[in-house]
Amino acid sequence: MKRVALVLLVVAACKNGPSQDQCKQLLDHLVDLEFKAGGADKASDLAKNKSAVSDATSGAFLETCTKKMTSSRVECALAANGLDAVAKCDESK
Repeated sequence: MKRVALVLLVVAACKNGPSQDQCKQLLDHLVDLEFKAGGADKASDLAKNKSAVSDATSGAFLETCTKKMTSSRVECALAANGLDAVAKCDESK
């Protein structure tokens, strides 16, 4: 979860931010990537823990995402297949 927080901190403010739905998708995607990076390969492990993590972080994440992230960064992160790729979205935008 440290990486999710890092992604949020690195993001600069923007005028044309993503929709709340895009941010919800991004949160789900980041949680999936984080669990996979931690070795949780089983679908049951992901489903069991994903809900708890998403519920705990969704309010703050959605507010930060919709107000401070650009749509292009969200789209880049949604297309990323690993946490390193997500970080590169922040570097390149």
